[in-house]
Amino acid sequence: MQEVNFDEVVTLILVQDGRYSRDAYLFLREGLDFTQKLISKENRGATRHVTGQELLSGLRQFALQEFGPMAKTVLEEWGIQRCTDFGNIVFNMVEIGLLAKTDKDSHDDFQNGYDFTDAFCKPFWPAARREAARKEGGPVEELKG
Repeated sequence: MQEVNFDEVVTLILVQDGRYSRDAYLFLREGLDFTQKLISKENRGATRHVTGQELLSGLRQFALQEFGPMAKTVLEEWGIQRCTDFGNIVFNMVEIGLLAKTDKDSHDDFQNGYDFTDAFCKPFWPAARREAARKEGGPVEELKG
């Protein structure tokens, strides 16, 4: 079996769907690896399929780790503005054979993710601003180290 060249396959995807940059696909691949390692730790080294919701959570943690307060800006630069964009990238990769899916996996897995401002900006807001947002009824997640 011939080894797949990730860059060549992403070039084929970009010809068919130019909404997202090459870096978005690389980020997703690295974020999936990051997520699989997190899940493997939780399962005492056992690997298993990653669900869409687990991937969204892992991508959030990975983006915050890699880009800090610039995460939302970087993702938007690559064309990623909401969780459904992550789903579109995943399924572009599935369709061309870079990723596998189960019968339970669908685009809907990425519909009810998180708001990008809540996920990537609010953790870096000063405490007073986070408290004000909390009082307004919006979810505010604390930064986890």
